[in-house]
Amino acid sequence: MASNTAPPDPGPFQQLLPRGGTDVDLASVYAYPDDLDRPWVRANMVASADGGAIGPSGRSRDLSSAPDRRVMGVLRGLCDVVLVGAATARVEGYAPVRPRRTWEPLRRGRTRTPPIAVVSRTLDIPERLLAPGPEEARTIVFTTASAPRERRDRVRARADLVVVDGVSVGPEHIVNALGERGLFRVLTEGGPHLLAEFVAAGLLDELCLTLSPHLLGAGSPRVVAGGPGTPGAPTRASVRNTPVRMAHLLEADGNLFARYLRE
Repeated sequence: MASNTAPPDPGPFQQLLPRGGTDVDLASVYAYPDDLDRPWVRANMVASADGGAIGPSGRSRDLSSAPDRRVMGVLRGLCDVVLVGAATARVEGYAPVRPRRTWEPLRRGRTRTPPIAVVSRTLDIPERLLAPGPEEARTIVFTTASAPRERRDRVRARADLVVVDGVSVGPEHIVNALGERGLFRVLTEGGPHLLAEFVAAGLLDELCLTLSPHLLGAGSPRVVAGGPGTPGAPTRASVRNTPVRMAHLLEADGNLFARYLRE
């Protein structure tokens, strides 16, 4: 397994697959591969039992729970960068990640906390993401040359701005730029449209999916959202059949935590 693991993590988690057990070390079972020489893109998403990704308030946190937030904390502690779309950052209230004492054994030899990387073609960035945070966690912003110049100047003064030529920021632009910065352990938290672009581009290495014990009914998008003509859908998204295998299945308080790896 990968390095940067912590002591066994006590708690309510039990492992169902590949073998049963209650002594679950979350940092070990979610560890990134060792000796990465390229960015490894992991998605962490939550869905209801009937497949919905967004609750009545319009936010995914309606589906979250204490165990889900615990897994999310471990995944953030293990990663080099947290990647998110601007719409999700606005709706979910993203801000620079703050250091946690429990992350110290996970982040030895690295910065105390991962930066947020946000993708925005219009540079409609939440003020909280541009607020001063830990110096090593300065927000990274991906945009295009068509973004308003005054907004580019404003963001550049407060964040690490990456301007991509063309009409859109593609997953390959993001992966290449993060790789150049040595940020190989990538954690994307969506939203569903950004995740759809990574799936369509074949650049998603793994999916960590929490299945929450709720029913949402019709109307809620899936964790990968949008087809041709769907409002807000990525222009390049397409139907893709990518085989994955289940690395593990955990359970806690009625929530299921699956980790799928691309074949």
